Amino acid sequence: MFLKDAALEPRLGAMFTPMLVEMGERGPDSAGVAIYRNPAPPGAVKLTLHHPDPAFAWDDLARTLGAHLDAQVGVTALATHAVLVAPATADAAVAWVRAQVPAVRITSVGTTIEIYKEMGRPEAVAEQFQLARLAGSHAIGHTRMATESAVTTEHSHPFSTGLDLCLVHNGSLSNHNRWRLTLQRHGVSFATDNDTEVAAGYLTHRLRAGDTLEQALNAGLKDLDGFYTFAVGTRSGFAVVRDPIACKHAVLAETAQWVAMATEYRSIARLPGAERARIWEPAPATIYAWSRN
Repeated sequence: MFLKDAALEPRLGAMFTPMLVEMGERGPDSAGVAIYRNPAPPGAVKLTLHHPDPAFAWDDLARTLGAHLDAQVGVTALATHAVLVAPATADAAVAWVRAQVPAVRITSVGTTIEIYKEMGRPEAVAEQFQLARLAGSHAIGHTRMATESAVTTEHSHPFSTGLDLCLVHNGSLSNHNRWRLTLQRHGVSFATDNDTEVAAGYLTHRLRAGDTLEQALNAGLKDLDGFYTFAVGTRSGFAVVRDPIACKHAVLAETAQWVAMATEYRSIARLPGAERARIWEPAPATIYAWSRN
């Protein structure tokens, strides 16, 4: 969901949660959401972190990082996750976390993105992270049944491999192992064996090389074999693309106030104003994108 009307931002979580819950029959083993909100101050980076112990000492971690940086580090804990805002570069903050607390997983890095994901039914995951109370400009969520990887928190969608970038994926890639090796040689790192993470890493690589998001997605239509629908989040908006065969279903809807995408219309039907929305099926190999810019 992308809010074109900034006045709706306090209601983003409340509007988005029923969409996610409605998809529970798609796969009840895990769910996740990337939400864009609360930009970090200039010169700071925002990290979303995960540890399986809900009682993990996030405050102690923030104080230790702050002592290392000789600066104050903000921390907000939410269930098994926490958001740290540190006056540092992304590379420096990520390197410190990986070296000092290897048991902590980094789910997202950037200035506005936060990714929360866990095992369990989407309604339980949404309640755990108080999703309905969260404000923001846009959000991308996913529920899944494990097909290409294990049922674990880290294997759940969304995946993020670059600053403020996330991707969820419906489908399967056939050449992801080859691309994983190629991307690793170019400095892209991966935390799982999930093919969706490879797709996210591919976009990160193209963006680092100077592509726009549209150029990166167009290149992916030639380079990434398989069948898929991608929903991609960035700091300023989101994009949707289906492969040239487009066998995986998807629906887009747009009003003057919001844009929504789902694999099934019933998820969109719950939104206020859905009865007046322009509704269509995204065409094969066609990029649809919305941005505040």
